[in-house]
Amino acid sequence: MAAGGFCKLPNGMVVVALNLPSPAADGPGAVRVLVHSVNRARALTRLRNLGLRSVYLRGNAAPPTPDEITAVLHHPDGLIWRTAPDNGVASSPDLVQELWRPIRALLRRPTATT
Repeated sequence: MAAGGFCKLPNGMVVVALNLPSPAADGPGAVRVLVHSVNRARALTRLRNLGLRSVYLRGNAAPPTPDEITAVLHHPDGLIWRTAPDNGVASSPDLVQELWRPIRALLRRPTATT
């Protein structure tokens, strides 16, 4: 089961964080996905509509960190990802982190050349 969690913001919106296996065949092993939405159900629906069909949030074992919340709030789509840390949960500040990417970079289909 994927680690994940959520955080309810003061305005009633939520940020959902999930560690998922990469949907891309040649992509990284696991990714951390952040979704900003009206509620948890809508956040999961946004991911399912993108083709991530078996996405569920059970519990609050790995909620988004304050840095992750800031990152997703400043992104225009409110849906970002990066490679998941080795320990499967939120990262420690002394590790070098990669930048957050828009979800379309993860789901982009490779173009076939003939």
